[in-house]
Amino acid sequence: MSSLEQYKCPCCGGSIEWNTTVQKLKCPFCDTEFEIETLQGYQDDLNADGRDDMTWNPEPGDEWSDAEASSFQSFVCQSCGGEIIGDKTMASTSCPYCGNAVTVPSQFRGDLRPDFVIPFKKNKDEAKAAYRNHLKGRKFLPKVFSDENHIDEIKGIYVPFWLFDAKAEAHARYKATRLRSWMDAKYQYTETSFFSVSRAGYLDFDHVAIDGSSKMADELMESIEPFDFTEAMDFKSAYLAGYLADRYDVTAEESIERANSRIHNTTEQEFMKTVQGYDSVVPESTSVRLTDARASYALYPVWLLNTSWQGEKYTFAMNGQTGKFVGDLPVDNGAYARSFVFTALGTAAAVLAGLSALWYFG
Repeated sequence: MSSLEQYKCPCCGGSIEWNTTVQKLKCPFCDTEFEIETLQGYQDDLNADGRDDMTWNPEPGDEWSDAEASSFQSFVCQSCGGEIIGDKTMASTSCPYCGNAVTVPSQFRGDLRPDFVIPFKKNKDEAKAAYRNHLKGRKFLPKVFSDENHIDEIKGIYVPFWLFDAKAEAHARYKATRLRSWMDAKYQYTETSFFSVSRAGYLDFDHVAIDGSSKMADELMESIEPFDFTEAMDFKSAYLAGYLADRYDVTAEESIERANSRIHNTTEQEFMKTVQGYDSVVPESTSVRLTDARASYALYPVWLLNTSWQGEKYTFAMNGQTGKFVGDLPVDNGAYARSFVFTALGTAAAVLAGLSALWYFG
């Protein structure tokens, strides 16, 4: 057995010492006693815990055919640099990312062709209605957010997503406790039992979606999930007619780290659900190994509205398939202050009227 200073108490994390009185290893901090063989086995298990092995080999998709590429134009926003794809009949429009006019049309060629597309199921009128409903009850909302001309600026856009599929083999370890209490005539006792709990198993991950546009906030796109992939279609350029489409500027390789993070977090959550029957459970380690990892490219439908107010940009998004709507709203402090003053004056007037009535009736 190696130097005891290398061993930590599984219960409290303190350094374990050999106790000559009990002839066992004992933690001087929590007084837990250990047999050498038990602690050695626990340490061996900890040392055997694996590390993450989450590597991917994304396969490139098909490139656009010449006929498909010639039917598109790309528009570059001179304000924010956003590049948007539309059919050849589309004239200059406003940028869905910053609201500025988009100019300098150029031919769209050379990018990977999407594997899948989920067509829009929600139309513009439904997106406008969802936005109005989002504004309900907001008493101190700046006027620009409820202006009808502003609502008409909602744009439908196909956002690029990388879809990651993999089988995950995972191993997890937890430190758990179970309490037992009793009393006698003089004292109350509490016995704490400590357990090292292990879990191992497999999870299948299908179509973990990571948006491939640096102009779209990842958190915003994740907040309008999920998309129902059972309604995805093999890509055809006809689905883009009448809508904007963003081209990806974040590659599949650059999206792997975020995909791994989502897979790892989901694995931890699912395994944690299986550890039951204890009074406390603390995760110690989780390792994930991916197999059959692959990525595909898809376009997902999103309704977008962008607004700037007092130097801040506000973006609202709606899932163009399910109708889920998200977006943060500011408070007009001026309107709030005026409302507060009027409320205070009204309260003061009511109090004065009451005092006057009391004085009048003696």
